[in-house]
This record gives sequence, structure tokens and C-alpha cells, in this order.
Amino acid sequence: MESNIYKLCRKDIFALQAYASARSIGGTGTILLNANELPVSNIVSLKKIVLNRYPECQPEILLKKYANYINLHINNILVSRGADEAIELLMRVFCTPYQDSILTFPPTYTMYAKVAEIYGVQNISIPLIDNIYLNIPEIIKCLNKVKLIYICRPNNPTGHIFHIDEIIKILELTINKAIVVIDEAYIEFCINKNIIFLLTRFNHLVILRTLSKAFGLAGIRCGFTIAHHDIIQLLRKVITPYPLPIPSIEIAVKSLSRTSIINMKNKILLVQKNKFWLLDQLKTIKFIKYIFDSETNYILVRCIRACDIFNVLWNKGIILRKQDHIIELQDCIRISIGTKIECLHLFNALKEIVLCE
Repeated sequence: MESNIYKLCRKDIFALQAYASARSIGGTGTILLNANELPVSNIVSLKKIVLNRYPECQPEILLKKYANYINLHINNILVSRGADEAIELLMRVFCTPYQDSILTFPPTYTMYAKVAEIYGVQNISIPLIDNIYLNIPEIIKCLNKVKLIYICRPNNPTGHIFHIDEIIKILELTINKAIVVIDEAYIEFCINKNIIFLLTRFNHLVILRTLSKAFGLAGIRCGFTIAHHDIIQLLRKVITPYPLPIPSIEIAVKSLSRTSIINMKNKILLVQKNKFWLLDQLKTIKFIKYIFDSETNYILVRCIRACDIFNVLWNKGIILRKQDHIIELQDCIRISIGTKIECLHLFNALKEIVLCE
């Protein structure tokens, strides 16, 4: 009997192209430099834990630990299933489907637009100027049409960070008009440029954080929303009852101890050392035409015949991230910073590539 499932599905969801995550794309390599993860795993020992009971929706011990880390009150924090869930929660709260819009600035993290598409929210896209600067005049033209503005800072996939003056300008322009969401997933790699101090000045500012990147805990899916208490209360209304499993909560709490935070900062220094070494080597590769400035644990490069280069490395088990799905980044490849040995393998493989005419 012929299935009627597709006839029952929303037409826009049927036509939707799923987000291609690093893991869903695949690759059988052993050198995975495509998801901006920390290259070394955290070793965490768990005590005997009770698993027949549901966890707290917002575990107080975890909120207190994170509040202490960022020097804020727990009333300003929401914990979620990664920062990705927070992106969705904000649209649930502030956007009416098929009526409201969000604002994004490509090239940027494509999940903002993908979530909007899923929820029936229009995405107004204003490309960055030279892939670096926010186009303030064009943004001003759209402010009466949007409820949420998503800014990735540091930006993924370019790696650069928007100047604080640009952010303040956007915040001043959007008072009583829209919520400004600053995605700080990679901020630990340039922590002195965080904007938490602006929360006391702008009650429509929302900051997203995660333990997936610098903390090396991508596998536990733990993110945080930092905002005015009123916004946090609204998000609590729509979040699922038990967003984090008990093992993830316990690991997250352990990762926020004083000793673990020191270890995290030391790992950042090591990643940065590897990045600077790799940057020097990439400058010697003739088919790499441009290297984007990066404040993060990844480097974006523009290459001659990027697709061919990507495939050669793929076949050697070195998995990078193509960016040709982003119009502004044709012929670009993003490289996550790995261990020194992984960076060395990558460089040696690049040296061996000969591009035929």
C-alpha cells in the first residue's frame, strides 16, 4: 500500500534540506578537523549515579557553578541541550510563525537560518561587508521587521570577532525593537573580548555559551543562555522538562571546578600554539590564496580548486569542512586546530598535493 506520510507532512518541511553537521557528512578518517572540537578528550570519572529518576529541569548546582564562572546571578542563566537548543527556544518565545522575521549576517553559522526555516520564520539575510563588517545602514532599514538578531561572535566560519563598537551600535538601535543574540560559543579562545558586562546596560541582550568548544565537552551537549531575568523566565516556559541527562549534568558540574577551569585555559594555550605554528606553515602553500584572521580554534582558507584539495585530504583520512554551501565563501575550507601531530600530518599532506592543469 502506498504511504500517505508525505502528504500529511508540512509542505515546507518536506522541501527542507536538513542541516549537514560534521558527523552527518561522514568521512572515515582518523584526523577529524571539521567540527571545531577540542582535539583532546577530557577524562571524567563519574560516581555511582541514580538513573531511575528524572533530572532537574534547571539543575541548581550547575547553574551556581556557571554563575560563579561568569560572575552573574543564577536568575540570569538558563541551561539547555547545547546552545543550539537556545537558538530554537528564542524563536519559540519571540517569533510568530509566518509573521515575524530574524536577521542574520552571512557568512555565519547556518543553523540560525535553518531553525527559522523549520519554525516558519523569515530570515532576512544581510551579508557582511568584505566578510568582516556589519552593514549598519542596511540593518537600520530592516529593524522594524525583525524580532531577533543573531550575531556569531567570534564568527563561525570566518573566525574573526566583530568590534565592540559595532555591537553597541546594534544594541542602541534595537532598544524596544528586537532581541539581540550574541553567540559566544568560541569566546573562551579570546575571553578578554566577551561582552557580558553589557548585560547591565541592555536588557534586550542575550548571550549564548557552550561547554562544547574550549571545555572539550561536545559529547555532553550542554549550553547556556545568559540574559535579563525576564527573558530567562520566558525561555523557561517553553524549554523541555528535562533538557540535560543526569550524566551530562554531573560532568558539566565537574568541568566548572577551579581545577578544571585552569586545565581548560591551559588547553586553550596549547591550541593557540598549534594554530600559530600551522598558520606559519599554511603561508608556504602556494594554492592557498588567502588566510582569514582568526580569534578561535579554527582557520578559514581560500584555495585554488578547494573541492579537489578537500577530496584529496578526505581520501587520506584528513577530514576538513568545505564551505562551498555558503555563497560568500566559494573555494574556502575551514580547518579545526588539532594536536601538533595532526597539524603536522595536515601540512605534510598539503605539501604533497600537486594540482594538474
